Amino acid sequence: MAYPFQLGFQDATSPIMEELLHFHDHTLMIVFLISSLVLYIISSMLTTKLTHTSTMDAQEVETIWTILPAIILILIALPSLRILYMMDEINNPSLTVKTMGHQWYWSYEYTDYEDLTFDSYMIPTSDLKPGELRLLEVDNRVVLPMEMTIRMLISSEDVLHSWAIPSLGLKTDAIPGRLNQTTLVASRPGLYYGQCSEICGSNHSFMPIVLELVPLKHFEEWSASML
Repeated sequence: MAYPFQLGFQDATSPIMEELLHFHDHTLMIVFLISSLVLYIISSMLTTKLTHTSTMDAQEVETIWTILPAIILILIALPSLRILYMMDEINNPSLTVKTMGHQWYWSYEYTDYEDLTFDSYMIPTSDLKPGELRLLEVDNRVVLPMEMTIRMLISSEDVLHSWAIPSLGLKTDAIPGRLNQTTLVASRPGLYYGQCSEICGSNHSFMPIVLELVPLKHFEEWSASML
């Protein structure tokens, strides 16, 4: 959950989000080193009158500033591709949930159960209870088991939407006529909030997503009570 004046990412809840945070720190350090080097060179040019005429056509310098950027790009590309393939990998899901985007609410269907479907609407501000979050609470939360591979099938019935949970590192477009899929594995229980991340109309900002990750025993009790 984000907090006021937060500058970084939300705490990671899934292995994929942990990898994304590590990659972000890795890339940010490279950018910081490059920026420091450029700033040092610019400040040196502005504050000193020394010139090195021998470097004007030096092959060694040209070789270095050609090879060094290529090495830096490789150091960024390799971990990036690794995470990209990890995000697309589907590992024997234990549960499948189908998510449909509407104007302006989400509907969910647990396809492994015979009749477990519901709609999820945002709770109006006037109906919020003490401690609940404005524009983020819903009347029906998506209850899922933790530490299990879950496949989300995401589509839309009207316009483009986007199903996004920042702390899980998930963001998948909901496209009419197309079924996208993603997987999630939560490493700890809790409530995780997200919102539609694709401008979809006048009430785009009123399509929150709430995942409630619980131990498997509690999930089985909840699913039995819903049937």
